[in-house]
Amino acid sequence: MRPRAPLALLLGPLLVAGCTDPVVPAAGSSAPTTTPSPTVPAVDYTAWQAGRSTPVADGIYPARGTDALDVLHYDLELDWAPSTKTLTGTATLRIRPTKDAPDLVLDFMPYQVDGVTLDGTTVTGAVAKEKLTVTAPVVTDKPVTLVVKYHGRPRTTPMPSHRKDVEDLGLTVTKEGGLWTMQEPFGAFTWYPSNDQPSDEALYDIRVTVPAGWTAIASGTAAGQSGNTFTYRSTDPVATYLTTLAVGKYQKLTAKGPRGIPLTYWYRKGTDDKLLPYLKKSPQYLTWLEKKFGPYPFPSGGVVVVDSESGMETQQMITMGRKIENTKARRERWGSDLLHEYAHQWFGDSVTPTTWSDVWLNEGWAQYAQDLHTKETRHLSDASLDRYLRDADAAMRKKLGPPGKPNPKNFAEGNVYLCPEAMLHEIHRQLGDKAFFALARAWVQEQRNTQQDRASFIAFVNKQTGRDFTKLINTWLDSKTTPKPITVT
Repeated sequence: MRPRAPLALLLGPLLVAGCTDPVVPAAGSSAPTTTPSPTVPAVDYTAWQAGRSTPVADGIYPARGTDALDVLHYDLELDWAPSTKTLTGTATLRIRPTKDAPDLVLDFMPYQVDGVTLDGTTVTGAVAKEKLTVTAPVVTDKPVTLVVKYHGRPRTTPMPSHRKDVEDLGLTVTKEGGLWTMQEPFGAFTWYPSNDQPSDEALYDIRVTVPAGWTAIASGTAAGQSGNTFTYRSTDPVATYLTTLAVGKYQKLTAKGPRGIPLTYWYRKGTDDKLLPYLKKSPQYLTWLEKKFGPYPFPSGGVVVVDSESGMETQQMITMGRKIENTKARRERWGSDLLHEYAHQWFGDSVTPTTWSDVWLNEGWAQYAQDLHTKETRHLSDASLDRYLRDADAAMRKKLGPPGKPNPKNFAEGNVYLCPEAMLHEIHRQLGDKAFFALARAWVQEQRNTQQDRASFIAFVNKQTGRDFTKLINTWLDSKTTPKPITVT
């Protein structure tokens, strides 16, 4: 997530960056039914095994997601009507239950549900308190196919944060009838039924139909356009918070990143012209990041600019808000923030936190990458970065507490950016450039497409370096004040 926290601090010249609705079992049906389909072909779920995860209940936001199921694949067929602001969808989910259960429960906004089938059999359920409950028994490790047809007007959900740039989460409708979404730590459920928590990653196919003259953009790699239907595919697993959808009257610009990686930028002509120079720096940003952290982890990349004050590392298609002050300094900050979101493609997207307790594992790395890039390009001193990080760390711990114990009401505020960044800087100082960047590259390349946590990070650091950093890392994550130097030998 874009570093939007209370700190727009200078490092010398460095700018741091309840509603209840019935589920209608089938169109025109007036009572719950269970009707078997006589011709349901066998489904080969091996095609979606790359989307297999080990879901973990999230202790920070326990109302979101479940560890009782593992979604392997989402197939979303969506139709957006700007004139009526109506989203019509068919979501096909390939699900591996992780527990025997009398029903399936997913996160879902109360749309009008027009039909539900499980393995081709019409089933019933209910939408209540942003949950879709499908009443049909499931068995551990016996995959099922759930199809949900629905329609309605999108609604957002509040963000649990006190940041100055806080906006509601989820699918947002613009005044012109367009769409955009950002959904960290949750909000995917505002446009499709989902297991909306970070530890359950899945593969995606997304098809969006829009009126003539409009464009639909989604996370993943563009997989073709047929008429006014745009298709996107993710062959690497994606956490729900890292999916995106945008609809508008966009202009398209293409480029090549390092090693020929295809890049696509979507912007509004006239409105976003002053941001184009920074979008066009994407190949430079990715080249710098590859030198530090190894190959970019996905087959394509890009940016879509939307009507937001924020920015988000949505996988393969970064979502950047256009609402910035019209000054050169703020536009330069926007470009620096874009590098931050690109860094997240390694830290957070390819290697994802298991629960929101470890959001520091995303933001600390991305923030450190951003500030190292600024330090190098502005030729700033090591001493100035040292001073800045210790001062910023002390301020954040005093205001928000330690980064390893985030407050659910203060999601993604400054402590989970700057305090773990200061910790990484201390590890960097003790290891030196060669060993530190070898560690960073190994972490993201060897853990690619996995979910990780504090314990696995500590174990990896210790194994990679041959030194015991356990005390140093735990102290930096848990201390209420800035830790005194801990030398690791």
